[in-house]
Amino acid sequence: MMTAIVYHEDYNKYDLGVTHPLIGDKPRKTMVFLREKGMLRFLKIFTPTRVDENDLLRVHDKMFVDHIKELSRNGGMLAVDTPAPVGIYDYARLAAGGTKLAGEKLFEGFHCAINPLGGFHHAGRGYSSGFCFFNDIAIAIEYLREKHGLKRFLVIDLDVHHANGTQDIYYEDPTVLHISFHQDGRTLYPGTGDVEEIGRGDGEGFTVNLPLPPYTSGDVYLMAFDEIIPPLVEEFDPEFIVYQSGVDGHHLDPLASLGLTYQTYYHLADRIKNLSFSTCNKLLVVLGGGYSSMISVKSYYNIVCGLIGRGDYIEEEAYISEKNMRQVEELIHSLKKILSRYWNII
Repeated sequence: MMTAIVYHEDYNKYDLGVTHPLIGDKPRKTMVFLREKGMLRFLKIFTPTRVDENDLLRVHDKMFVDHIKELSRNGGMLAVDTPAPVGIYDYARLAAGGTKLAGEKLFEGFHCAINPLGGFHHAGRGYSSGFCFFNDIAIAIEYLREKHGLKRFLVIDLDVHHANGTQDIYYEDPTVLHISFHQDGRTLYPGTGDVEEIGRGDGEGFTVNLPLPPYTSGDVYLMAFDEIIPPLVEEFDPEFIVYQSGVDGHHLDPLASLGLTYQTYYHLADRIKNLSFSTCNKLLVVLGGGYSSMISVKSYYNIVCGLIGRGDYIEEEAYISEKNMRQVEELIHSLKKILSRYWNII
């Protein structure tokens, strides 16, 4: 079972400043840690190039692309939380190029491909914030749709923040089943992702949101995953899977308040790998958010362990918050009731 990983040293120039939560050394630290743990012998490394403007314009409005170009020349602010440093246009295109290349590798004999700098899911067609510039997930989907004629894409987004940009891009599109598990938007940026957000028009029923209460533990999260995601995947039968594997749901991440542990990320990756094996055997993994550097790197390591089937993952004492069990069970029941109008899930 061949697994690819894409990496460029310039990934580390996607850096929003020393006082900003997104500091650009995480891709390098991830690769160094994987090497130290002996994992790179199981991965084949490829070097990405930047996407061109045609790739961007399959997803983004030209006025938005031109705005980022202009910001990139002298620096500025894309949004109140997202500074735009000089050169960011090229670095963001390189990140998207990594996701595009990783997706292409799944048509060249690889069953799984990983981009350590990807998952910029807050970028919509004509707007962005949340440390994102271009939506690499949608850019890869639209490139692969055009090149390979795919008709059913599945996005499983487990970053702690709701995937509002990706959702907005595909809200009326029944060819993309978009599932986002995230901390409740009433308690965390971007404030969206309620269970009632299910898509519109032809896309109604193809957007799935589970907004989890703060301090949800890993065991409860895995229970929710098992209740919701496998039956949807089986019925949808995707031709291609994107896994946004942000690790900012870890209980020590400084920007959020979920209670996941290192081992939670291993078990999530293992489950998603098995869903890919049972359907399309094409799994694109973008490592997504995480803002405590080495905690994120160790969580990414566990994700890679789950993807390649190695059991020597890192464990820690579980974070327990039993008070949320009943609340999450009620959320799952509500979501299943909504989804039962479109899917055989109850």
